[in-house]
Amino acid sequence: MTAQPGKGIAPTIASLFPGGLPLWLKAYDGSSAGDLDLPFGMELVNERGLSYIMTAPGDLGLARAYVAGDLVLHGAHPGDPYPAFSLLKDHTDFGIPGPLELVGILRSLGLSHLVPPPPPPQEHLPAWRNRLEGLRSLQWWGRHSEGRDADAIHHHYDVSNTFYEHVLGPSMTYTCAVYPTDDATLEEAQAHKYDLVCRKLDLQPGQRLLDIGCGWGGMVRHAAKHYGVQVLGVTLSREQATWAQEEIKKQGLDDLAEVRHSDYRKVEEGDFDAVSSIGLTEHIGIANYPAYFSFIHGVLKPQGRMLNHCITRHDNIDRRTGAFIDRYVFPDGELAGSGTIVTAVEDAGLEVQHHENFRVHYAKTLAGWCQNLVDNWDACVAETDEGTARVWGLYMAGSRIAFERNEIQLHHVLATKSVDGVSGYPLRHDF
Repeated sequence: MTAQPGKGIAPTIASLFPGGLPLWLKAYDGSSAGDLDLPFGMELVNERGLSYIMTAPGDLGLARAYVAGDLVLHGAHPGDPYPAFSLLKDHTDFGIPGPLELVGILRSLGLSHLVPPPPPPQEHLPAWRNRLEGLRSLQWWGRHSEGRDADAIHHHYDVSNTFYEHVLGPSMTYTCAVYPTDDATLEEAQAHKYDLVCRKLDLQPGQRLLDIGCGWGGMVRHAAKHYGVQVLGVTLSREQATWAQEEIKKQGLDDLAEVRHSDYRKVEEGDFDAVSSIGLTEHIGIANYPAYFSFIHGVLKPQGRMLNHCITRHDNIDRRTGAFIDRYVFPDGELAGSGTIVTAVEDAGLEVQHHENFRVHYAKTLAGWCQNLVDNWDACVAETDEGTARVWGLYMAGSRIAFERNEIQLHHVLATKSVDGVSGYPLRHDF
């Protein structure tokens, strides 16, 4: 059954979607649009949701209404809206209507809905946008200053360790897994990823490893436990550091492993045999790549190795991050193409030895995390709130689609600190 075209909120909103709305839509005024026999649809349940959509046309307004519970998705679980979102993605960039069309839209939807409601509490506005009156110190000024980075990391990673245990699983690893086979489990793939990084770095007993942006210490523990290296991990998340240190003690790795709550720029030790950076480059800012890789060059021994693992764009064209991702998921996050990463690594004096793309592995990883969120939905909502759980389902499903469609990728870049032409690297890769 197809809803009859006519006046009302649903047909008016549906008309804003470029190429038409691929789902059905119902609104609180009783109107509907689209084929109501389709398995997926949306329901706008109140006026606040309409105000969100009208005052932030496109993905941000739709996300605000969805996170707040004012826009309900039918036919898909909120922990994994992938089946429905895969139809909707790329259809949310509302076009700019002409003057006469705009008048008709405003007349149909009501001028009163042009007053923006307060955004949902899950939305993050960085300090420079909404707290200029209360700057604690000059460290908060400037994108990717230490204060801004700490604030952004706190927003995303200090949600709740228990919440992350439900979503990530026992490995507590929030980075792309590497699947040795198509039917490997998420946990098997995460262990395989850590072991691959260790082999790429050619870690040997007694060596020293610095793991920058170590999260909950998965790489730290794996390298210490299975390769006998002395490992220092650093993270800007206090919650992560606390959890990681407790797990290190629980596994009896105190003599080899340490996770420190610290900005990597505060690390004073040097002379490391290897440096791993797994999922951090996305947070440091493209303009800071030279300083970042120069720091790594400075703390490495001659012939030491570096492995950089990060999300990349499919090209090297500079683009802004989408409003939803910036406000709700990764404040101040920036992505670049792998060529930009390689250039920055080389310009810092490191010699690139190997470069590999794991794009399809990240799509599988995200599918696993979404399934964990579905399986533990009630516990995740109880640990945080329903709006936060909705954010995670939406962002992970959307990211899965982006990886599947080659809009974003995941690259390993392996490099050595070669001195006087001596890299210490074998004739052929041995991992």
